[in-house]
Amino acid sequence: MSTSAYIMFGLFFLWSFLGMPIGHAMLCAAIVYLFMTGQDIGLLASQSLNGLYSSFVLMAVPLFIFSAEIMNASKITDRLFEFANLLVGRFRGGLAHVNIVASVIFSGMSGSALADAAGPGKLEVDMMVKAGYSPGFSAALSTTSAIIGPIIPPSIPMILYGVVTNTSIGYLFMGGVIPGLLLAAAQSVVVVYLSRKRNFPTETPPTIDHAVRATFTALPALMIPAIMLGGIYSGVVTPTEAAAVCAAIGLLLAFLWYRSFTFRDLYGVLVESARATGVVAITIAGALVMNWIVAAEQIPERMGTWMSTLDLSPIMFLLMVNVLFLFLGAFLDTLLMLLIIVPILMPTVVQLGIDPVHFGVTAVVNMMIGLVTPPMGELVFLIAGVSGIKVAEITKELWIFLFVLIALLFVLVFVPEITLWLPEQMGYEPVRAAPLP
Repeated sequence: MSTSAYIMFGLFFLWSFLGMPIGHAMLCAAIVYLFMTGQDIGLLASQSLNGLYSSFVLMAVPLFIFSAEIMNASKITDRLFEFANLLVGRFRGGLAHVNIVASVIFSGMSGSALADAAGPGKLEVDMMVKAGYSPGFSAALSTTSAIIGPIIPPSIPMILYGVVTNTSIGYLFMGGVIPGLLLAAAQSVVVVYLSRKRNFPTETPPTIDHAVRATFTALPALMIPAIMLGGIYSGVVTPTEAAAVCAAIGLLLAFLWYRSFTFRDLYGVLVESARATGVVAITIAGALVMNWIVAAEQIPERMGTWMSTLDLSPIMFLLMVNVLFLFLGAFLDTLLMLLIIVPILMPTVVQLGIDPVHFGVTAVVNMMIGLVTPPMGELVFLIAGVSGIKVAEITKELWIFLFVLIALLFVLVFVPEITLWLPEQMGYEPVRAAPLP
């Protein structure tokens, strides 16, 4: 790299460490680079604006954010939580299982771990603490269950991965289904173990009337993921159009079916959605400019050349990358890793014959684990903020979940068939890595 590039990256990490928002740090560092290299500062605007407004796929991001805000503001998530309680609440540690199942259901509507934690997460923590669970465990489980949201489709991180790597969003969505369900199952196994060890409480079985009423109330909301995913995989709608359908159905349910939504609520939802979209958009804009600079500096090609000198097998490369992502995820922002580091690695991924869907899904799972990994786990601080529980209490209960989640991650890395089986059933032809000599 040139001296200007080293200075750009150095300033970026310095400003990020000092607390500047990631998107602003990328844009400011890029401006310094352009000044030092004597290039037109207009490149900053043209690269970011063209990348943002010429991408039809990226339009899905604000639509899914808007959809998630509607679900939370209209209390649709409360109905989903009640339905999940109907399914698994009667088992020992029932509310803990409900927490996980509710995250699985909500994941089919939001595509965002932060939306899951900020909405259903607070409700789940409050109910578990009230039922006698320790605050630290309640918050830790709500934190780890929230990462299921961006893995089971729809998924905002997978949309962004698809954009920067030119990978099919539909196949990425399908690839995330089984890993997402396995993450939920792994957390349920931990709950079963801890339920016996700590003698967690059980919930009173619901009456038939209550069960029928809860099912009838939740059924329209439960149809949203089925309609959305069915439309995508039948070819009726694109992922972006499916996001618009999801938001429209959510609005109709909130206003007409549940009648728990007013125009004042809608204004608040629009404001919060715009704020969240603005944060993501600025980060994407900064990433697009830095990606242009990275390409101009020929960093991906040089990285690929260096990797080829190491003579790594595909599985060793995946192992090395995932260990790197686990380490970086404890300190760096997920969007930064997704939008800057992944494009740098993609030429090597292609060169080694690694399937891009498999790589993408495992990378997203890895980065979601980073959201709950101390010391900078973003979800930990979010749950601590909305629940009032100390970060130290949450972290103490996190480790057993992290151990299981990381173990499952490496199973997904070493057994690509888990990720690729469902896309193959939909007609996907995976890339097969060449066998070792």
